[in-house]
Amino acid sequence: MALGTMTFGTEWGWGAAEPDARDIFDTYVDRGGNFIDTANFYTGGTSEQMVGAFAAGRRDTLVIATKYTLPMRAGDPNSGGNSRRAIVRAVEDSLGRLGTDYIDLLYLHAWDFTTPVEEILRAMDDLVAAGKVVYLGLSDIPAWQAARMQAIADLRGWSPMIALQLEYNLIERSGDRDLIPMAREMGMGVLPWSPLASGLLSGKYSRKDLEGRTDVQGRAAMARQGSPMDDRTFGILDVQADIAAETGQSPAAVALAFLLSQSGIAAPIVGARTLEQLEGHLAALDFELEPAQLSRLEDAGAPDLGFPHSYLKRPEIRQNIYGGLSIQTR
Repeated sequence: MALGTMTFGTEWGWGAAEPDARDIFDTYVDRGGNFIDTANFYTGGTSEQMVGAFAAGRRDTLVIATKYTLPMRAGDPNSGGNSRRAIVRAVEDSLGRLGTDYIDLLYLHAWDFTTPVEEILRAMDDLVAAGKVVYLGLSDIPAWQAARMQAIADLRGWSPMIALQLEYNLIERSGDRDLIPMAREMGMGVLPWSPLASGLLSGKYSRKDLEGRTDVQGRAAMARQGSPMDDRTFGILDVQADIAAETGQSPAAVALAFLLSQSGIAAPIVGARTLEQLEGHLAALDFELEPAQLSRLEDAGAPDLGFPHSYLKRPEIRQNIYGGLSIQTR
């Protein structure tokens, strides 16, 4: 598991103050963790500053990932974006906040639909050649654009993308359509963010807690995923709760164990505001779900893959393609 540090700092009105953040960081590292995920934008730079301070004296034992894209100054478009200017400035500022002379993994934080990909890739490659960045990744980007960037980097001999971040959990499974298969084919490890669906999979909510709620708190909980609660979501929560009871584990640990079992998933990114939350997340490393339990969770949240995926899986279409041969496809 990677330790997400968006919760480090209280500038956004929530999160962990420095003493609590240090306890979370130290506990994660003491338990054997070494993969720290932050971003220049998180809590206005405080997250990076805390990570740098906590990593002091053990920097080379850690893999520190950060991101650039989001604007650092309100109203100033030049303080963000995907351009060469933005990435060069962001890397210099992040190195200063982190108190280090290299970033292990630098992500493009979000696709801006504006900057030419050649400009992004060449600027990234220059930073790798300068030794300021070791590896490169992408986050929150369409699959077609990520595949295009990886292909261009390969053809031109530029540094490849080795990681892909996306929202992925038992409820949000749309990455199964294109993003995750693309990442597997093109050599990118997948790092899911929001593995507990903004708390919906934490065990705090059940069908009876949310179904039919019209009060402000209930509506806020139901809106966490950006879409109305429906039978599919309630069905996932029901199966998750049943398997948690069968295994004696928390619902959160079940949700994380599911991700850990998936092909192509490098490391779920877990965040915590308290040490108790972190300990609960790490419990997912201590057990494995049975194949039948994994199948139930898979079936409960399986997305509609849509065209062409569902079309190409139809028996008559497979018959036409393979001429009656039995072919296994991913």
